Amino acid sequence: MHRFANPGQFMRVADRVLPWIVALCLPLIAAGLYFGLYASPPDFQQGETVRIMYIHVPTAFLAQGAYVVMALGSASFLIWKHPLGDLIARSAAPIGCVFCIICLVTGSLWGRPTWGTYWVWDARLTSMLILLFLYFGYLALANAFDDPARGDKPAAILALVGVVNIPLIKFSVYFFNTLHQKSTLAGDLFGAVFGEPEAAVQAENLPADLAAAAAQQGGDLPPEMLLPLMLMLAGFTLAFLALLILRLRGEFASVRLRALRAGFRAEPRGA
Repeated sequence: MHRFANPGQFMRVADRVLPWIVALCLPLIAAGLYFGLYASPPDFQQGETVRIMYIHVPTAFLAQGAYVVMALGSASFLIWKHPLGDLIARSAAPIGCVFCIICLVTGSLWGRPTWGTYWVWDARLTSMLILLFLYFGYLALANAFDDPARGDKPAAILALVGVVNIPLIKFSVYFFNTLHQKSTLAGDLFGAVFGEPEAAVQAENLPADLAAAAAQQGGDLPPEMLLPLMLMLAGFTLAFLALLILRLRGEFASVRLRALRAGFRAEPRGA
């Protein structure tokens, strides 16, 4: 396995699988969009606005997943000094940042008709916003120096520190009284483990319309809604992998170019 830690060897393998990833990704997303936007029924409470879920949920999952990939790459770079770990972290960061922005925007658009407002300082929403700031911070640190290598270590440390926010995002709906619904795919399992928030507290602290929206949390998805959601989740995951490989290719080329420039500068004049 250690031979795949070599960036050149890793990219040779990644370039071979990239066409297959794209070939699977595109039909999955196309099928997910068809079933999600046309074939699946509207929700009996939310109506057509529930279709935002087919974009919002996969982007939320991948915004968190990309950060975990970034943290794992940073850990391998700090512990084993593998350059591939840093390249993976640098490549995953902007992709995850875009997914996080899409998640927050679609969540706000979904929240307006559901909660009556685009934004509330809810535990899930706030922790997701913190994730976006962590992405911004990582990207700023990684690109803050003329020599990118100087930003590798501080950016990697930030990525590792920030990963504690991921379980907070996931379990905030069970630890706090929150407007946000529970996990769409695993709500019953986590609810059985962590218990349900007390609805009475929500009713006391929230306006009537927001308290009613909070009472609609959780519940299993019917198969006709679960199918397009799973198709979109699989398609978006493959899209993330394809974009990650393309970003890695660019990062690897940049490293080689910097090495060539450094070699030319180090070469004695007249040699």
